[in-house]
Amino acid sequence: MEPDTDLEVGVGPWEGPWPAAPHYDPQLLADGDRRNVVDRYRYWRLEAIVADLDTRRHPFHVAIENWRHDLNIGTVVRNANAFLAAEVHIVGRRRWNRRGAMVTDRYQHVRHHPDVEGFLAWTRERDLSLIGIDNLPGARPLERAVLPERCVLLFGQEGPGLSEEARLACSAVYSIAQFGSTRSINAGVASGIAMHTWIRQYGVANP
Repeated sequence: MEPDTDLEVGVGPWEGPWPAAPHYDPQLLADGDRRNVVDRYRYWRLEAIVADLDTRRHPFHVAIENWRHDLNIGTVVRNANAFLAAEVHIVGRRRWNRRGAMVTDRYQHVRHHPDVEGFLAWTRERDLSLIGIDNLPGARPLERAVLPERCVLLFGQEGPGLSEEARLACSAVYSIAQFGSTRSINAGVASGIAMHTWIRQYGVANP
């Protein structure tokens, strides 16, 4: 079946008198809003959307090590926006491919830490539990985990996984059950599974 190339996303120009509330964007009201946002935020200014999200963000963070320019970071950021994480932390190289984030990085706070030591100091200052997600020997099943409400879910670089320094700093390391032939799953996919595990425990009652 051929895709419908004429399908329009979003809404057209505002019909009728314009609303006066300051969170509305005059340009969007005039031209229409074709952004990938939920209906609640149609015609809203970008800054107003971020401010509203900030009032509802969950108390978990997500971090990923980025020593070799990991291409999964955009997916991690997109997942963090979907599950309303407090922040995404990129540990290592600052540069990452934003294309995979599908512009959700505009709505999601992203913080950079040049090295693991600085990142760990940041988590300790805020008394956040560090939870590693990796299929390392001795890792416990994520499916049976009770995650801390205030925590950082930490993912390693695609391929090598968590660095030794990061692994030793984790209060717990959990693995995601797999049943096929591959040794590991994509870090971006793993991040979505882990975030949803947190949501099932703490966020479902407050969508």
